[in-house]
Amino acid sequence: MFFNYFLFSLIAYNAISNVAVEAFNDFLGIFGIENLVAIHVETWPRWAQFLLLFLVADFIQWNVHRLLHRVPVLWEFHKVHHSVEEMGFAAHLRFHWMETIIYKTAQYIPLAMIGFGLEDFFIVHIFATAIGHLNHANLRITYGPLKYILNNPIMHLWHHVKELPKDRKYGVNYGITLSLWDYLFKTDYIPHQGSDVALGFDGMEKFPKTFWQQVTYPFVKGKNMDGLQTPPIGKMNKVTATVKK
Repeated sequence: MFFNYFLFSLIAYNAISNVAVEAFNDFLGIFGIENLVAIHVETWPRWAQFLLLFLVADFIQWNVHRLLHRVPVLWEFHKVHHSVEEMGFAAHLRFHWMETIIYKTAQYIPLAMIGFGLEDFFIVHIFATAIGHLNHANLRITYGPLKYILNNPIMHLWHHVKELPKDRKYGVNYGITLSLWDYLFKTDYIPHQGSDVALGFDGMEKFPKTFWQQVTYPFVKGKNMDGLQTPPIGKMNKVTATVKK
């Protein structure tokens, strides 16, 4: 929690993003071009600044989350978060530190280029963190008609479900704070209230249980945590078929 949500997210990346923005501006300066990305948001009303920051940040996170499920290498890191088998607010804390790097690289540098500073980002970050805890809580609420705008515990429960719809093999309900993007891009899925549904992913029984094993797991792909080489997918399928016979 300390590293993922505060130390890296707010302190380290504030410095890194500033360096990235300056480097980008210096590069454009070679050609006599000013930063075309920058918007003078400081001239906007305060509410408009936060609305733009919130919408852009959440849309970037939605896309990153989608990639975490679709790109095999990224999924290896995201598995740590999906290894939770029971929803509760603390489930929001279980994710690999590499996810923080991926999320903030894609999110904060573009926001800094637009013109947002750490103080603005901090307010939205704390709000999104609180909503994330709520969405992982073991609650049966959807906020009524607001479910089409705001992510909610039931919607996110179905994101963690073990058995996905056959036509949604990469996942559903990628929303972080807003569910709006899922409804716009047709990735929403709430078949019912979600009582007694299994959470996780296929092969959960072989996934490591300890903290250090989960931290190192994505970096030892091709080996199980006992150091044994795992067979290729095709061979695994043949083994499974043989066992079933």
